[in-house]
Parts: sequence; structure tokens; C-alpha cells
Amino acid sequence: MDDSQFDDDRDGALLASSRAGDNAEPLSVSELSAQLKRAVEDRFGFVRLRGELSGVKRAASGHFYCSLKDEGARIDGVMWRGAAQRLAFVPEDGVEVVASGKLTTYPGRSTYQIVIERMEIAGEGALLALLAKLKARLEAEGLFAPERKRALPFLPRVIGVVTSPTGAVIRDILHRLADRFPSRVLVWPVLVQGQDAAAQVAAAVRGFSALAEGGAIPRPDLVIVARGGGSIEDLWAFNEETVVRAIADCTIPVISAVGHETDTTLADFAADLRAPTPSAAAELAVPVLADLIDQIAQLVLRKRRGQLRALALAGERLAARAQRLPQPQALFAQRAQRLDDLAERLKRSLIHRTELARVALAQRGGALRPALLEQRGLRAAERLAGLARLHRQLSPDAPLTRGYARVSAPGHALVPSRAAAAREARLTLHFHDGTLDVTTDAAPPAPRAPARRRILPTEQPKLL
Repeated sequence: MDDSQFDDDRDGALLASSRAGDNAEPLSVSELSAQLKRAVEDRFGFVRLRGELSGVKRAASGHFYCSLKDEGARIDGVMWRGAAQRLAFVPEDGVEVVASGKLTTYPGRSTYQIVIERMEIAGEGALLALLAKLKARLEAEGLFAPERKRALPFLPRVIGVVTSPTGAVIRDILHRLADRFPSRVLVWPVLVQGQDAAAQVAAAVRGFSALAEGGAIPRPDLVIVARGGGSIEDLWAFNEETVVRAIADCTIPVISAVGHETDTTLADFAADLRAPTPSAAAELAVPVLADLIDQIAQLVLRKRRGQLRALALAGERLAARAQRLPQPQALFAQRAQRLDDLAERLKRSLIHRTELARVALAQRGGALRPALLEQRGLRAAERLAGLARLHRQLSPDAPLTRGYARVSAPGHALVPSRAAAAREARLTLHFHDGTLDVTTDAAPPAPRAPARRRILPTEQPKLL
């Protein structure tokens, strides 16, 4: 169509109208966008693009958005959640990739984009560049710092192994452990290569770390993450950030045994110890039982020799000191002589004291003649009888047998007069055959204050 098709009398007309020769109605924007979408998708139903990732982001829905660019152009890209979950690496800005998919348009912005169905790193050089970038970032976080490394247990009771259950790696580890020190081994089977390998390895390491002490499944004292050798692509799962962080966060010491001696992964830097091979990991995990038995035997022998040597030295010192000690007879001779002297003196003293006592007894025995003692006894009996008669005569109750009575009141053994009796409300009459309580017309006396007893000097209170 040339410019002459728009030259007519209606240029600048206010209302749109059909022109001569028109064979179609005007298209809407949506209709044009739909036609462009079909045309692009039909023409570019499958393409492979090589470019550098830029503006990488993952939406909450799981969809993955980015741009692919080179030195002269840029194209937007989208990867739906299902395809994004199958990625074998974590996309980052600056990584050169090869993206496979189809071109389509996005009518909302009148742009075209590639719907990525598969994405791979563009060559080993790009893969190494991604590895270096990831290593630098994790190292800056301190995940590889030497102070994070922990010492391995000397003799682990239980060893956890994260590896493939069907490969030669687990057989090598079990065989080497059986040769060195038979141990209990728990194998957590995982894929060690492929799309889901990184997720399974990370889950296994975290699973061992989460086991509780004393649970149904014993908690390992040491964890070995192992895989045989391979290319950088084969070992890539052990370079994934999720695996590195799982090893760094593990609460159990970890040995990384991935690949052969020349192979290095980021898991090696995060682990507490790197082993060049899986078999070497088993050697680092446990000592040699035969060597331990020999060491124990040597220690027992050294202990026995030390004990014998100590006894010999003690015997020599004892003999040397015994030679300087005096003879037992010399130690006891003076004491024995003094004991004999004291015994002789005691004997003489007892004889002397006995003689003195015999003389004193003879001197005083004259006053103990029977006649004299009998005479003194009769005089004492007569004096006692006289006192008894006097007591009976002077007793206040003696006249009671002759018809008299003795008057007493509470608190008074004797009421001597009528005036004293008139002051008492109650009286007691004592007869020879009993007592009789009587009352009087007198009011009961006021209570008397207790008499204050004089405290003798010998009864003065003492301060303790």
C-alpha cells in the first residue's frame, strides 16, 4: 500500500467511513496483537538462544522471569513453574546460558518474549564462572571460615553416610571401616547426580542433624557425604548452594568425600574435613583397631613397669632410712629399766603404807572394845526413849484423847483464841478420832499478799 491510497477528498475527515476499494473492516488492537502472536509462534515455534542472564527474579507463584542479552540486543524470557522446578542449577545474573523454547508476544506491553522450557549453562567456562561467583558469595558470608571447622570424634559410635545405596562408594566405605574398626553405619540413600540430587543430599544432611539423642534412630557422631569421581557437571549437585548451606548448618561434624583427589566442590569447603576419596574418608573417620589394641598393650606395659620401678625405689628408700633408725632394744631399754624402778618403788611404798595403817588401826582399836560399845549404845537408847516420851507429852494432839479439841483454819495450823477464830469463815475441829469442818458468821478474809521471803546471801541470783 502506498501513500496514494490515503489521498482522497476525505483527508482530515471527522468521522471514519469506508473508502473505495476497502475489502476489510479496521482491526482492533487486540485482534492485531492476536494475529502477531500467531504469526510469531508459528514462525518461531522452537528456538535455542545463547545469551547472558540479566534481571533474574523468581515470583511467589514459582514462575521465573529474566532477560537474555548479548552485546547488541536483549529479549525478555519467562519460565513457568513446572519447567523452573526442573532446573539443574540456580540461575543468577551474569551467567551465560543456552535457553530452549518458543517465541511469543505479550499483548499487555506489545512486546515479544521467549517462553523457556529448558535452560543449560553455555559451556564449561560459563559453569566455572558461575561456580567462582557462588564460591565468592558464600565465602564472604563466612561459611568456609576455618574457625567454623570442628574436630572429628576420636571413635564415633555411629557413622551416618549420605550417598547412593547402589554404587561402589558405599561398598568401599563399609569395607574400609570393617578392616580398620567395625562400626555401626547408617546409610541415607540419595541421588548423587541429576536434577533432584542436590535437594536429596541437602535433605539427608539436615535429616541426620535433626535426629534426637536417645531416639528410635540413633544419632550419628559423624556424617560422611560421599560420591565417586566425575566431570564438573556430574559433581555439580555438591556445588549447589542448598547442599553447601546444609553442610555448614549441620550440628554433627561432616567429612566431604566427593570425587577423586583432584576433584573439588563447594561441599569440601563447607565440611569440617575434606577427604580425597570415599575410602580415605572411612580411614579418617575411625582409627585402626589393631593399632589401638597395640597402644593399649604398650600403655599397660609402661604402667606395670612404672609401678614396679616405683616399688623398687620405695624399697630402696625404706632400706636406707631403716639403716639410720636405732635398734628396737635400744629404744625400749631405758623405758624398761625405768619401769622396773617404778615397780620396785611401788612395792616398797605399798608395804610402808600397810605398816602405817596397821599401827593406826592398833592405836584406834582400843576405843572399839565390845563392853565400851555396849555401854555407849545403852546410853544412847535411854536418851532416845526420853526424847520420845517428851515428844508425846509436848504434842498438841496429846490432850485430844482426854476430850479436848484443836482448832485450825485454812492457812493456820492452830487458832489460839476466840478473836482469831472470829476472823475466819471456816474452821476445822480436830478430835482424837477425826476432824469436823464448821462455818462462822465472819466474812471471808481479804486475800493476803504472799509473804516475802528473805533471800540469804548464798541464794542470791547469779548472772550466767
